[in-house]
Amino acid sequence: MNQRGFSLVELMIALVLGLVISGAIIQTMVSSRVTNSLNQVVAQVQESGRFVMRRLNRDLVEAGRYDEIIAHVDSTYDSSVESAFIQNKPVGLAGDYIGNTTLGASQAGSGGNDELVINFLGSEDCTGNRFGYAADTEFHVVNKYYVSDGQLYCTGFDGRVLRGLRSPVGSSKSVVIMDNVESFQVQYGITDDVASSEGQAVRYVTASDLPALRSSDHQVVAIRIGVLIKSDDALVSNMEVRSIAVLNESKVTTDSSHYFQVFTQTLALRNMKNFVRSLE
Repeated sequence: MNQRGFSLVELMIALVLGLVISGAIIQTMVSSRVTNSLNQVVAQVQESGRFVMRRLNRDLVEAGRYDEIIAHVDSTYDSSVESAFIQNKPVGLAGDYIGNTTLGASQAGSGGNDELVINFLGSEDCTGNRFGYAADTEFHVVNKYYVSDGQLYCTGFDGRVLRGLRSPVGSSKSVVIMDNVESFQVQYGITDDVASSEGQAVRYVTASDLPALRSSDHQVVAIRIGVLIKSDDALVSNMEVRSIAVLNESKVTTDSSHYFQVFTQTLALRNMKNFVRSLE
């Protein structure tokens, strides 16, 4: 019986078909890996964004709170003076605290990160520090939110120490809220003149506008936050370069080795709306 093998042409065709099929499989695997990496970084950034917004929401809605009916206020100091300070100054500005005259909300220059300072009656600051007060009491808390080296921090203060009413018990502490923060921007919803206001925000301004507005009896009743977060290093490459604006800031250009996403949130300060309405 005659036997014959593959011809050279048949072998060449088989090799070419094998290479095509192998190339398709490799391309599918590479594409799947790239897609999986992108999905991971998108999920990571979105989870980070949801976390930071929940955390800021929990903290910032307390701005201006001073409830002498429900709260057990530490009565060492005059609560009427303290309540007037907090309710009239939910957002702290430079010059408000004699113990630290530079502490206050600020609007950064172009491309910089804003700083936010709030006053409220609470049982602890953003780090869990109680500054030696009894466990069942509340006191004047001051929290400062800012970015340093790509990390969003909060530093807590004893407002009574800042106002020169009390000697420090322990020291202020800081806590990192979120990593990989490229931009932190803040705007403030202010009312009409409180004599005619219904407690609603009529426009949004930056921290640099607040001193003049406060002196002319406009009140902050809402805070708008914008945060630009990027993914961890070395997770993706060849990302599309984009131009992204965060609130009122000029657009920034992203790089090709990270995934970026902006998260925004507007928080109504319920304590301040009720306070402004009560002045009518």
